Amino acid sequence: MIRFLVRLFALLVLAYALGYAAFVVLLPRAAEAQRTDAIVVLTGGPGRLQRGFDLLAEGRAERMLISGVQRTVRPEELEATHDVEDGLFDCCIDLGREAVDTRSNADEVARWLKKRGYRSMRLITTDWHMPRARFEIARRVEPGVAILSDAVPSSPSFRQLFTEYNKFLLRHAAELIGI
Repeated sequence: MIRFLVRLFALLVLAYALGYAAFVVLLPRAAEAQRTDAIVVLTGGPGRLQRGFDLLAEGRAERMLISGVQRTVRPEELEATHDVEDGLFDCCIDLGREAVDTRSNADEVARWLKKRGYRSMRLITTDWHMPRARFEIARRVEPGVAILSDAVPSSPSFRQLFTEYNKFLLRHAAELIGI
């Protein structure tokens, strides 16, 4: 029996290590510039907002939600710190201020998409964050909503990737047991 448990443990460690390697090697990439109904940018990483602003200015979507914006941030401040086309905030950008983490981002995004009746969205976040963010959002949006992953490339540390891989696994495990 001990031998069986040791082999089982070794198999689990191997599966975990191979899963981590796959997670690192298969990080998502930037998407093609196709059109979607909406663009959703999750705050928190360099390059995310500018990618969203550029795609919206190019007409790749009707409207954009920036999810996870701090309550004290005003549109004028974002315009001043990013290259944003004049009038874009007035017509086409919503600031989501309810989210504080990836799970609450998903709730905020789902409510926004449903309210506006959008059926497709481009999700912009950092490459290492995309698998978990997409998983959370896909669980909460209406059936049939298409999600296009548009990852912003980064240079994450081993620790950052390791932490995100474990969060990703824990969220899948929590989903399996109904949490």
